[in-house]
Amino acid sequence: MEWTGSGIVLSARAHGERDAVLEVLSENHGRHLGLVRGGRSPRKRAELQPGNELALTWRARLSGHLGIFTTDAIALRAGDLMSSALGLHGVQHLAALMRKFPERDPLPALYTGLGIVLDHLTCPENAGPLLIRFELEVLRELGIGLDLSRCAATGTIDDLAYVSPKSARAVCREAGRPYHDKLLALPSFLVEGQRQPGTEIPFQDLVDGFALTGFFLQRHMDGAQDPPAALDLRTSILASLEKEYRQSFPWNFPPG
Repeated sequence: MEWTGSGIVLSARAHGERDAVLEVLSENHGRHLGLVRGGRSPRKRAELQPGNELALTWRARLSGHLGIFTTDAIALRAGDLMSSALGLHGVQHLAALMRKFPERDPLPALYTGLGIVLDHLTCPENAGPLLIRFELEVLRELGIGLDLSRCAATGTIDDLAYVSPKSARAVCREAGRPYHDKLLALPSFLVEGQRQPGTEIPFQDLVDGFALTGFFLQRHMDGAQDPPAALDLRTSILASLEKEYRQSFPWNFPPG
């Protein structure tokens, strides 16, 4: 058995004294593991860092075997990602999201999206919205696609302000007002045509966005696969985004 393609490193763990077990999200073969001979050498350790993109060849005698990876670097993002708390926590969180899916299930849309998010993860203005949109795509792949196109109660596409936690569908402001406390806030940047072009996204919209996706991701939390630290990563990401926003966009925050 053999395949060749590209993949994004999710993790690498030591295997014996010299080798490493590499976990990647591959372009055509989903989340995939394989052994890298000499993966603990200084040169290979730098290459096998989370966030890096590699050219891969995987070989195994049988399809169910762990198999052997040979690797070459395509894009070495890890150095930049590890230089900030946002990048460090972000790449760990993205890897944890990928582990919600079975090994070797093709995820072409998530592979493309993951590369885009990683390329912008050190820019807080872009990182927050992209992370939230990526989580929405993860939810869609998990079978919980949120319908944010029109109001579930009236059918209108205007002034969408909430999401129903029961139906995962958008609700317009007028229809949702009586149930405000029972609905999830829908940030305007997730609604087609509601964000003013050329303006930064308010930090409160990022808070609402993470609360929205977090509510539905929580439904897929598994005690064994998703330890409490998985949620702590999202909290750390939001804290890092707030710190960066306060420095870059102080007018986003009320005095005091």
